[in-house]
Amino acid sequence: MAYFFDEPSHTFSEYLLVPGYSSSECIPDKVSLKTPLVKYRKGEEEPKLTMNIPMVSAIMQSVSGERMATALAREGGVSFIYGSQSIENEAAMVARVKATKAGFVTSDSNISVDATLADVIAMKERTGHSTMAVTKDGTAKGKLVGIVTSRDYRVSRMDPATKITEFMTPFEKLIYAKDGCTLGEANDIIWEYKLNALPVIDSDQHLTGFVFRKDYESHKENPNELLDEHKRYVVGAGINTRDYEKRVPALVEAGADILCIDSSEGFSEWQRITLKWIREKYGDTVKVGAGNVVDAEGFRFLAEAGADFIKIGIGGGSICITREQKGIGRGQATATIEVAKARDEYFKETGIYIPICSDGGIVHDYHITLALAMGADFVMLGRYFSRFEESPTNKVTINGTYMKEYWGEGSARARNWQRYDLGGSGKLSFEEGVDSYVPYAGALKDNVDLTLSKVRHTMCNCGALSIPELQKNAKITLVSSTSIVEGGAHDVVVKDNKYDAKVN
Repeated sequence: MAYFFDEPSHTFSEYLLVPGYSSSECIPDKVSLKTPLVKYRKGEEEPKLTMNIPMVSAIMQSVSGERMATALAREGGVSFIYGSQSIENEAAMVARVKATKAGFVTSDSNISVDATLADVIAMKERTGHSTMAVTKDGTAKGKLVGIVTSRDYRVSRMDPATKITEFMTPFEKLIYAKDGCTLGEANDIIWEYKLNALPVIDSDQHLTGFVFRKDYESHKENPNELLDEHKRYVVGAGINTRDYEKRVPALVEAGADILCIDSSEGFSEWQRITLKWIREKYGDTVKVGAGNVVDAEGFRFLAEAGADFIKIGIGGGSICITREQKGIGRGQATATIEVAKARDEYFKETGIYIPICSDGGIVHDYHITLALAMGADFVMLGRYFSRFEESPTNKVTINGTYMKEYWGEGSARARNWQRYDLGGSGKLSFEEGVDSYVPYAGALKDNVDLTLSKVRHTMCNCGALSIPELQKNAKITLVSSTSIVEGGAHDVVVKDNKYDAKVN
């Protein structure tokens, strides 16, 4: 007979945090969001990998490219470069992130020497970047022949057909730095020559990166940058349970700090086999997360299989339609609570603490705080990060509004059949994700700063200065549907352009 759970499963929106006592010491500036990324034994001083903020970006084509990886590492989190691409391309992405020292930005706005002003405007609309490298063939590997910035042209006064060579700054007039210079040396050049952007080139006149004047202050403002022992950004990478014997070595060689099995459902012998192979070949030197699971039994399975962290969640993502298509999944809040309890029990039994990641179901910023309070060590976000300038998708205009493309790994567009561990022809017979748009939200830093400010303030309301304190002290209550309505603006006409009244 089928097993029936006694209680319905719940989502984050069905809960609220109840305030606790806040001492005079409990102020947002003193809140630490440091959290373990991988498992560790009781008594050890530090896990091998720790994040400074509890946020990672989803293993998705429309979310986690190399720009996202450097931007999020700059804030203290980790991106997992998507694995639904060739092994060579994924490894190359990881290598480029690892080659990016703090302060050096890899250019992904490269334009051909044959381009026109119209092409420049189109690229700026698509990428949001005003500084572009002009190369002979329009690729990052081409020979640098000039630089274009927004100061080099006037859209209102120039013919869109104007050749880029007529208004770019040619190479012979550029101030540049040689590859191998330090960030300090690069910043000295920027300040000496009053530059906004400094190109860095190799001996063959190929661009290796930019150093931006605006980033000088940014780096001073980012004490949470997540760097390895060589001052390179920490980056993760997605793998699957099909080609891991070739993909894992390539990613390790490229310098990936941590891997994660990207699968629609992790309670599977395929994941055990993959983890076993990694442990036999690399021991504990290669860190790898696994998932996704939604209950204690699934957690225990992956814990005993050797996972370094475990992801929770099936069907809760904004573009995921697994529950509609297959009728499988669980409310994200209930899944997080149960798996967190299993994690704590496992820790008591074995002395091994395995971090858990709540993946999906985050609609509002406060849901992050709830997930942490319910026991998650960090959260994985897709839609949230897809909105930002640094996501690898195109920015488009729909009805006068800037949007970013966003599609699921279970959609036909992603063609990510490798994440399904069920055998077969390797073709998606039906979709478990949609192709969509999300409102463009600007730069990652501004949005993450605001989100984490809310998290810190709420933690103070709960009397907690750290995530472990929040998990220990938080008081959480279920709310009724009426309470949810009461929690938003109600019984008023909210001011907007439609209802703004004239004041006489």
